[in-house]
Amino acid sequence: MVAVSAFASVSCPLCATAQELIWLQDLKRCYYRCDHCALIFADPASHLSAEAEKAIYQQHQNNPADAGYRQFLNKLATPLLAKIGDCAGLQALDFGSGPGPTLHLMLNEAGLATSIYDPYFANDLTKLTMQYDVICSTEAIEHFYQPATEWALWLNLLKPAGTLALMTRLAPDKASFFSWHYKNDPTHVCFFSRETFQFLATRDGFSLEIIEPDVILLTRLAQQ
Repeated sequence: MVAVSAFASVSCPLCATAQELIWLQDLKRCYYRCDHCALIFADPASHLSAEAEKAIYQQHQNNPADAGYRQFLNKLATPLLAKIGDCAGLQALDFGSGPGPTLHLMLNEAGLATSIYDPYFANDLTKLTMQYDVICSTEAIEHFYQPATEWALWLNLLKPAGTLALMTRLAPDKASFFSWHYKNDPTHVCFFSRETFQFLATRDGFSLEIIEPDVILLTRLAQQ
């Protein structure tokens, strides 16, 4: 049975705009598309428990020795390192590093001092008391139940002129979304489009660079 929220309206978990109408429904879930920020999000009634969510993550076969996994992460690491240039003295955070953290090793090998944080697998809260020149988040933002919370945290953690480096699949149009494999993972609950990232960049003072199909670089403007 498809889970449908019992509330008359559902608030967008990114910008809090109320949504009255279901945008799309498949055999498993209902989805809303925010009229204000264009975020697509699964109905909150379909969210997994923390225990069920973690159990799925523990099945991920992320291995720092896996050349294929490193190649996948290089889709973000390569343009990020090219963008920032000299890494001397810079500090980075890999947020949502998962059960087999690897990106931080690759960035450290390239000279960018990188720490990790993950609420399930590396929950060292001291990492959230510092500020960083770079915050990376690979294949994580689509898992956030309340992405406004993590986004606000990133804004607090990121230094002026700092860079957010994200990996997530950009949401397609409605016709393609219905058959889109990416939405079928039950831990994927929020789907960001070009319009959503442009909304965030404009609202919060970032330049935006989208590197197809799934790498997004946002650099904080100097006056922020």
